[in-house]
Amino acid sequence: MSSQDTLKKAAAKAAIELTLSRVCKSSIIGIGTGTTANFFIDLLADCHHNFLGTVASSKISEDRLRTNGIKVLDPNDVSELGVYVDGADEINSDLELIKGGGGALTWEKIISSMAREFLCIADDSKRVKSLGKFPLPIEVIPIARNKVARELIRLGANPRWRREFVTDNGNHIIDAHGLWPIESPSALEAEINQISGVVTNGIFANNSPDIVLIASPNQITTHIKRDNTSKLLL
Repeated sequence: MSSQDTLKKAAAKAAIELTLSRVCKSSIIGIGTGTTANFFIDLLADCHHNFLGTVASSKISEDRLRTNGIKVLDPNDVSELGVYVDGADEINSDLELIKGGGGALTWEKIISSMAREFLCIADDSKRVKSLGKFPLPIEVIPIARNKVARELIRLGANPRWRREFVTDNGNHIIDAHGLWPIESPSALEAEINQISGVVTNGIFANNSPDIVLIASPNQITTHIKRDNTSKLLL
């Protein structure tokens, strides 16, 4: 296991402990997508009797959950999630994220918005001063791909179609390079989402996580969203 994977697993283990302290046997947990989320899923298998079931943010995560013997529910059958746990591609000091490297950004936004608390877990390589060095994923309806790309160029981006990749919704991904530094993630998130043909983009500013656990070689640090300190008790 690489040193980075070791840190991801450490963050996932800390997230297991925090999640179990917040759920009960009737709780449903939201599960993200990606390598860090995979570590969380594998560790969750040993304690699935502590909650009712899960809702996943991708078909890949659904399959991994079922392989681990964990119940997966349809989001349409669930009114609220206790906790949503997922990784990130970049995290700034305001706990705003870029996500979607795995192409599951739309489901991730939907499922995270259903949760009372959004818990993000990552290794310390994901911490950045400004978002945007990681190319911003944007899910687009296929017939609008070139039209959206032209709009992104006007915003200063270098858009690249993620060829031979189709999302779980049957759509395409454009990765927008060259946006660093993103000075106002919330404003850019809203502006790109207003482009006709865009399903959503990978900036998580308007629905940023409530808690972020960052694993470094010597420790796990806990970061809490500033406007949620009264809500969250650690």
